[in-house]
Amino acid sequence: MMIQLKIDGKNINARKGEPLVDVALKNDIYIPTLCYTTGQACLGTCRVCSVKVDGVVTAACTVPVAHGMDVEVNEPEVTDMRKALVESLFAEGTHNCPSCEKSGRCDLQAVGYEVGMMVSRFEYRFTPRRRDYASDKILLERDRCIFCQRCVDFVRDEETGQKIFSISGRGANSRIEINAEFANKMTAEQVTRAVNLCPVGTIVEKGVGFNDPIGKRKFEIKSVRERALEGGPK
Repeated sequence: MMIQLKIDGKNINARKGEPLVDVALKNDIYIPTLCYTTGQACLGTCRVCSVKVDGVVTAACTVPVAHGMDVEVNEPEVTDMRKALVESLFAEGTHNCPSCEKSGRCDLQAVGYEVGMMVSRFEYRFTPRRRDYASDKILLERDRCIFCQRCVDFVRDEETGQKIFSISGRGANSRIEINAEFANKMTAEQVTRAVNLCPVGTIVEKGVGFNDPIGKRKFEIKSVRERALEGGPK
């Protein structure tokens, strides 16, 4: 069933129930995302896609479009809110972009540019988190984790269906965990998918990191906004 809604005053036709973030992108309206992956279940963990829907702030990835909906993406208050959320992610972890294997391919870094972040308004915590070397194939750089939960929900052991990654602890003591037994059974393609699924540089393939220091830099020439608008939903 087709419905009509407004996004920043623009009349848009869409299929009822489609995720708002996808509908916006199909109509050349970019909304930043970090935890959302098109075609997968919505996580709603990062809130970087926050917009106003009928005057109420909500995460665009969690909203199925409905007839008559009025959406504000570029309204000043919510624009600054998205910027603050990105700044908080940089402040909570340790993100040394120049020396990171994923620099130029990091979604957090790219979204930081898109929201106009220069420095975080929040005090940097530099919380120390130990690396995890237990797996033969994957290194976890926990300092970079933004707890988006993509790996937790979308990476599983193919035989048992059990999760390979998890999150332990609460609050400041939270950290990403890996089931080394399951991880060691992953094929090279599965490892690559897990690395690419991570929006930052937390999941690193062992023995590869600095052999090709720049890799395929997704955002070398085009911004994350341009790539999203040209390619449609990820």
